Amino acid sequence: MLELKVPDVGESIQEVQIGQWLKQEGQWVEKDEDLVELETDKAGMEIPAPQSGVLAKILKHEGETAEVGDVIAQLDENASRPMQPDDSLKEDGTLPPPLIIMPAAQRLLAEHGLQGREVEATGPGGRLLKEDVLRHVEKMQGKGGPPAAEAGREARAEPQLPQPERQPPAPGAAAAPLPAADRQEEVVPMTLIRRRIAERLVKAQHEAALLTTFNEIDMTAVIELRKKHRDRFQEKYGVKLGFMSFFVKAVVEALKEFPPLNAEIRGQEIVYRNYYDVGVAIGGGRGLVVPVLRNAERMSFAEIETKIADLARRAETGKIRPEELQGGTFTITNGGVYGSLLSTPIVNPPESGVLGMHAIQERPVAHQGEVVVRPMMYVALTYDHRVVDGREAVTFLRRVKEIVEEPSRMLLEV
Repeated sequence: MLELKVPDVGESIQEVQIGQWLKQEGQWVEKDEDLVELETDKAGMEIPAPQSGVLAKILKHEGETAEVGDVIAQLDENASRPMQPDDSLKEDGTLPPPLIIMPAAQRLLAEHGLQGREVEATGPGGRLLKEDVLRHVEKMQGKGGPPAAEAGREARAEPQLPQPERQPPAPGAAAAPLPAADRQEEVVPMTLIRRRIAERLVKAQHEAALLTTFNEIDMTAVIELRKKHRDRFQEKYGVKLGFMSFFVKAVVEALKEFPPLNAEIRGQEIVYRNYYDVGVAIGGGRGLVVPVLRNAERMSFAEIETKIADLARRAETGKIRPEELQGGTFTITNGGVYGSLLSTPIVNPPESGVLGMHAIQERPVAHQGEVVVRPMMYVALTYDHRVVDGREAVTFLRRVKEIVEEPSRMLLEV
């Protein structure tokens, strides 16, 4: 019997959380076929089977934690491979497709005495959802047949008198309490990524002297430039020209002029850097992650946009590697994609600054003595006042504003 152990996924990672088992006990798995998803405090990853065989026993289940080197399952590599659909005995050799049951659905199945195969699964990838079980229960009750687990209890229960029709409360009267069925709770374990996010945010609030300064940017020139070069840029590089590349370029130029915002505190020393590893906050399927654009000062617009698009895709599917989330020197976050008009971002320790972008909104502004309507964006810079003085922070943000409002000074590779 082959023991499946948690692999070494990075020198700073000692604990993982079991995500989803992609195979169930008793199922055949091919060598190098993805077997289980693991969550770390930085990213998710899929672990392949080291050998072909049958997944004999799962020792660590979804939501449980394990340390590097722990045995999480046993694989019987000596088991016989089951018959496949294209074998000669198709009718007798095919195995039913694996049924993936979500935790909330599993609890409802047990509560109502049902088996997973009795319920139609409508979730992505054939997953059985809580809603599927509730729909099945309602359907059975509508036919006059309560679920098996309820039938015995109902048969022994005393007859119930007809209940009067519920009337709306009189004006001014206290509302009647909601029935217990309308006040359900579901307890799920916090993922390691979410726990790590919480720890880092609290650490930043407790250890750094955080202040935020604001400004607004007229996005007219950038919007016109994007519109003018959009098709040619995408045709040449195979990626759309977005706003983020303009801000990455502007931030790098501003950081060169104001080194404290690219520095960090180590003990009693301040470390200044002559390179610019810019983190870009991305909302993934497992929570907010901040992958890093290494040496952003050397990247073209096309390279920035291509890298960000790739990181966003992999963040959504949990494919980002832990090393891609480490070592940033400054962070940019764009709450505007979710509609945020203004916010105060939190510094990602041990960095000293974070720039928050927001939604573009047409507003009346004064321009050359006239009131005109322009597409405006509020920006916010949160900084560690232990390293950065207020004058430097305000001037840095104003410099970013100047560069974005006059993007022609930035070379476009079109």
